[in-house]
Amino acid sequence: MATIVRRPGKNGQLSYRAQVRRKGAPPLSATFTKLSDARKWVQITEAAILEGRHFKTTEAKRHTLTDLVERYLADVLPHKRSSTIPDQRRQLCWWKAQLGHYALADITPALIAECRDRLRRENIRRDGRTKRRANGTVVRYLAVLSHVFTVAVREWQWCDDNPIQKISKPKEPRGRVRFLSDNERQRLLDACKVSRNSSLYTIVVLPLSTDARRGELLSLCWSDVDLRRGLLTFRETKNGETRTVPVSGYALDVFTQHAKVRRLDTSLVFPDNTGTRPLGIREAFEYAVKRAGIANFKFHDLRHTFASYLAMNGATLAEIAEVLGHKTLAMVKRYAHLSEAHTRNVVQRMNAEIFGK
Repeated sequence: MATIVRRPGKNGQLSYRAQVRRKGAPPLSATFTKLSDARKWVQITEAAILEGRHFKTTEAKRHTLTDLVERYLADVLPHKRSSTIPDQRRQLCWWKAQLGHYALADITPALIAECRDRLRRENIRRDGRTKRRANGTVVRYLAVLSHVFTVAVREWQWCDDNPIQKISKPKEPRGRVRFLSDNERQRLLDACKVSRNSSLYTIVVLPLSTDARRGELLSLCWSDVDLRRGLLTFRETKNGETRTVPVSGYALDVFTQHAKVRRLDTSLVFPDNTGTRPLGIREAFEYAVKRAGIANFKFHDLRHTFASYLAMNGATLAEIAEVLGHKTLAMVKRYAHLSEAHTRNVVQRMNAEIFGK
């Protein structure tokens, strides 16, 4: 809502105080000697607020997106989880190339939306194939830029608003649940046993019997392994929090055998030939999957397999979330149908015992 108040001066000269108030934006005011100038200012200011271009601070006019991204790259990104840094650096460089020359005050939701659509249309080359970015990838590009603006608003006072919050995000597909059948699991393990990568079998067995991710396993150090108690401590985790997981039974036996032939010149549990970097297993795993005759299966699906086995063996969604390290149930709802099927079978067996078949 805009108001213009006529105010007489001490010398008898009139002035006009214009004020603009809109929900979600700070109140703005200015004084003019002409009514026409006050009306014009009101129109321009209201339009700028609607477009998301108005920032109260002059810092938004002094700094470009390049300035903002470069400060973020220097001061914020290095303190994030190391595994996320390369992707986020690449994503921010893309934003800088697209909008880097714009002043922050001129970056509107419409501009961001245009870049969002460009991200979805662009063809990228990966694994020897040309394809478009998935919606989930576009969401991550938007998420990292949104955090850049959030820091600029809350900590640096370079702008008063986050334009990313005013646009819609592409809808991500429902999380897939691809897990191994008993026959597929045996075929995969047999293929891993004969792999030229001597560590592959151990690396595949562990996520099948624990909730370990590939990055967590490959960055694991011997100082974080307690074979006596059967515990693995992961420090390079997805949410940045250290967590300890139990390993038992056959998986512990396999891991104990691996420990007997460990290299003494490195702290890594699964080192490459140099001993300075984690072992690369991508090609070896993909070849084992192909040799086992298994379709549409990725390494991360081993974690889905573990969670699916939990659900089919009676674990509740809350228990699955706790084991997997998820803070909410949203990520484990994909296993609900497996858990419900088990629950139904338990109820049926109970009724058969009480009331007879």
